[in-house]
Amino acid sequence: MNIDAHAHATGPTELYNYFRALAGASGPAARVTVPDISDERMEESLKEHLAEVTAVGTDVQLISPRPWSIPTGDRREAVVLPITQNVNNMIARAVKLHPDRFAGIGAIPQLVTHGTKFCLEELDRCVNDLGFVGIKINPDPGEGSAEVPHMGDEYWYPLYEKMVELDVPGLIHGGPFRFSREPELGYFVEEEAVAAWGILRSPRVFQDFPNLKLVVGHGGGYIPYQAGRGRAFRMNSMQREPDAGWESFDDSMRRLYYDSVLYDGEAMELLIKVVGSDRVLFGTDKPANGSVKDPVTGRALNDVKPLIDQIGWLTAEDKHAIFEGNARKLYSRLKV
Repeated sequence: MNIDAHAHATGPTELYNYFRALAGASGPAARVTVPDISDERMEESLKEHLAEVTAVGTDVQLISPRPWSIPTGDRREAVVLPITQNVNNMIARAVKLHPDRFAGIGAIPQLVTHGTKFCLEELDRCVNDLGFVGIKINPDPGEGSAEVPHMGDEYWYPLYEKMVELDVPGLIHGGPFRFSREPELGYFVEEEAVAAWGILRSPRVFQDFPNLKLVVGHGGGYIPYQAGRGRAFRMNSMQREPDAGWESFDDSMRRLYYDSVLYDGEAMELLIKVVGSDRVLFGTDKPANGSVKDPVTGRALNDVKPLIDQIGWLTAEDKHAIFEGNARKLYSRLKV
């Protein structure tokens, strides 16, 4: 079975018209009605999605809301919370309609004006009411406009504690970026790498939460490419503090997981060499802008399975781990 651990579902356009109206409303008397979306309309919105992933042999996708769907930089609880709840409800509808093809990854209502404790009620609802198997974490909820502590900081600890309690992994994934100087092309991988560096700057997070499960999206950002720099910083720390309980940077890297949302064969091979086949989850981000066809191969760029299959030194066991086994090990609530 091929389990795609990094995918998003969009849903009907009526939902986003509601979101825009909600974001544009003001005053205590403002009322915006949630659209009544039928199963037929939901199916229509999923038809092309399912056709595209079926065509490349994907059996199951772990789907989360589109990263741009929740305006975390808005700072208004009355906007961010209902949008998060309704987009999660949409994901739950998609899973209910296709339980053999989808499992849910929930979004959380992150606000720079609130700590991560604010997210816990919706996290609990996602897991215990909607049946989701994990969550998506935006490492920069300020969208480039406000400083949020790095993900190795205790700011994130209430969220980590709840994740461990519920035994749900978190996919580290950039969100909206309206105040960032970086375009989407660089923003996602940059913020995901910044998040990972924050966690990896010391062994403390995993000393405090040894059972915490985190997946760094888009192949770990640029972490695998700059692993040597990480080793240098860690070795210097170990020399300065020889009795501080430091572990090697490589051991720390292997406490995280990484998905295979990379559209280049050499990048894919480097990721697996650096972190190991037991830390990589098959992921495609399909359908999305990577669905464009490469004129040389005639294949969509986000059809990444052939990139993994062509790595000659991977064993059958390695490939099984990447395509299915690691996802089943990590996502304990996944039942398909």
